[in-house]
Amino acid sequence: MAQYKKGAQDRSAVLVFLDEAGFSERPPVRRTWAKRGVTPIIRHHFNWSRINTIGAITCKPDGSNPGLLLHLQRTSISKESIVAFLEALHKEVAGQIVLLWDGLPAHKSIVVKEHILTNKDWLTVERFPAYAPEINPVEYLWAAFKNKDVANFCCDSIDQVQCKLILAAERVQNTKTLLTGFLRKSGLFGDT
Repeated sequence: MAQYKKGAQDRSAVLVFLDEAGFSERPPVRRTWAKRGVTPIIRHHFNWSRINTIGAITCKPDGSNPGLLLHLQRTSISKESIVAFLEALHKEVAGQIVLLWDGLPAHKSIVVKEHILTNKDWLTVERFPAYAPEINPVEYLWAAFKNKDVANFCCDSIDQVQCKLILAAERVQNTKTLLTGFLRKSGLFGDT
């Protein structure tokens, strides 16, 4: 058993996998169906407005009872937004938390490190290995959003993208098998 899972199990902690992603008004183009001889055409405004997201998948150390937390913001993900998300996470998830995330510079900032140190009574942080995004279940969440929910979606404003992302999060939250599938696909859990 991985050390973080064993430590989480010993403390009855919740595992939280965290990652950030950006979505813009430019649609992610994906293959689609059309009548033979009729090429689908995607028309968009070439706007570059973005919604930045912090996503977290929560579960017990054995991978059971998965949940989803999503934060959307118009500004770039910064050390302050990471600290704000950690504070909201503590309010949302009771008890001990083992947080697993990548090496984003904001995660390594002095402000974030001080916040983690100040809250070490309930928060333990582990870093994923470099160049191994496939073991973070949240990466599969982003793929699901980009391949299904916002794929080929031509919008008039970034607000429409935000609405699509909120609906996508509700779809995933209401389908626990999707969250379980993301956890399994990461290779960190067997049958959950």
